[in-house]
Amino acid sequence: MPRGVAKGSILGSEEKQRKNVERKATFLSFFKGGGLEMIGGFVGFANLPNQVHRKSVKKGFEFTMMAVGESGLGKSTLINSLFLTNLYEEREIPEAAIKAKQTVSIEASTVEIEERGVKLRLTVVDTPGFGDAIDNKNAFDPIIEYIDNQFERYLHDESGLNRRHIVDNRVHCCFYFINPCGHGLRPIDIEFMKTLQTRVNLVPLIAKADMLTPKEIKKFKKRVLEELGKNQIHIYQLPDVEDDEDEEFKQQTQQLKSMIPFAVVGSTQLIEVKGKKVRGRLYPWGVVEVENPDHNDFTGLRTMLISHMQDLQEVTHDLHYEKYRASRLGDEPEAPMMAPMGTRPPPDAEKDRILHEKEMELQKMQKMIEQMQMQLTLQQKASASADKNSKSHKV
Repeated sequence: MPRGVAKGSILGSEEKQRKNVERKATFLSFFKGGGLEMIGGFVGFANLPNQVHRKSVKKGFEFTMMAVGESGLGKSTLINSLFLTNLYEEREIPEAAIKAKQTVSIEASTVEIEERGVKLRLTVVDTPGFGDAIDNKNAFDPIIEYIDNQFERYLHDESGLNRRHIVDNRVHCCFYFINPCGHGLRPIDIEFMKTLQTRVNLVPLIAKADMLTPKEIKKFKKRVLEELGKNQIHIYQLPDVEDDEDEEFKQQTQQLKSMIPFAVVGSTQLIEVKGKKVRGRLYPWGVVEVENPDHNDFTGLRTMLISHMQDLQEVTHDLHYEKYRASRLGDEPEAPMMAPMGTRPPPDAEKDRILHEKEMELQKMQKMIEQMQMQLTLQQKASASADKNSKSHKV
């Protein structure tokens, strides 16, 4: 032992060195154990998309679509064909005399669909009675009111205290069914789409396309697009493809854009064709296969809906909902015009009820905080008492 150096100080120095070595080893094992390399490797941010994916799959997805068009155009059949479900098992078709007098009603059906562990809460809003009456002057009002009421409901939930479990019932997509028996759009079609274009993503469909020849479909599509442009009607546009996307995706997007408006046929009936079961419609001259791209645009519509479902939701939130929200908050001069039926500021009684609910929520949260503080205080006291007892035993 060197002269002038105490034995205890040498032992203390060795103990410090040993602890430093252990600390460094623990630090390095943390990085290596977590799969994080220190030099020339990666930190681990590449795993973030997987975390988001797992969280999204666990939570599930929500999507709301609306089907608008006159009776007999195959709206229900197409929806059932798209999602391989039966949303309208008990529906009764009214007689012609009743149709002429009935007003437009709103029917929302929700179904939980699961595919390969991914859950989708699908809500389909049907509008029976649209375009069936003799006078269709007020046929749009219930539809506009429903869409705006869902915006209002989301705005109310978003402004509340408990925003963790907001259910999104906003209409993300509207299939508008065009009657193929004509030379293009009718006045009611133009007026409806003009009114709805600022509230929802419009996807025009040529219904019952098996009534037209391929040449007639091509001509009909061209006429519809010309009339949409002439009347300055903005329908849902597929987003542009980025330069770094693969060629297959670019071609698919270009092909989908060329199909608009989609000419579709729906059927849930299975028919045997050349020893194979297919969904289609049987005619004396042959079979129209629903999922055959040579027969109609059904597969293109389904591909567009599934591959751009997230974009439809984002456009709804960022464009249509934000416009409604701005008008409700008075940021735009058009706010009084934009305010629909049933979405005006609530009367005093309704305001009092909302304020009372907020107060109750605040009181509940305050009680929870007080209970947590009491539990924390008790734990601190118990810990202090335990430390005191352990010290007294040592003494």
